[in-house]
Order: sequence, then C-alpha cells, then structure tokens
Amino acid sequence: MSSPSAAPDADVVGRIRASFARQGAMTTIGAEITDITADRVTISLAIAPRMQQQHSFIHENVVVTALDSACGYAALTLMPADMEVLPAEFKVNLLAPASGDSLN
Repeated sequence: MSSPSAAPDADVVGRIRASFARQGAMTTIGAEITDITADRVTISLAIAPRMQQQHSFIHENVVVTALDSACGYAALTLMPADMEVLPAEFKVNLLAPASGDSLN
C-alpha cells in the first residue's frame, strides 16, 4: 500500500480552487472539490434526479465531466506554476452504474 500523498503548496491549491470556480460546467452539475493532495484531486457531486438518465442512474457524461476535471487538476498539482494542462486523449471504461447519494 502506498503512503498518503503530501499536501501541495498553498499557491497550487489556491490556483486550482480559483480555476475550478471559473468552470460553469462544474457549477451546473453541482460538483465541488473536496480534497487536494499532490497528485490527487477529489471532486464530489450529489446524485440528484436532474443528473440521472432514463434508468435512474447518474448519466455517464456527468461522471466523465467531473472525472476529466479531477484528472486535469491532479496533473496540475505536479506542474510548474507557469504551466497549464489540457487533455490530449481521454478514455473511460465504466464497469457498473454509480449508486448511492453522491459520487466522489
């Protein structure tokens, strides 16, 4: 088992939180950052009826939207202050529908 990740520099955390606050998509889906460590960012959102597909599961595009941001911000925790990240390719394999009250 690996050891827990260290907390990133306060400037990095502030930069990530400010960037996240500018994302209208995250506001629209009700996502929030709940944890930031060096190499990991956790984004949580409630599994609300407005985010569900016709079978009452959270829509996979909502899951992927939050996941894309979490991955990008996790990469940003390891980047120099003058750098940004953008995805060049992104693939997700969904193994089962999400269940419960929230997604983390």
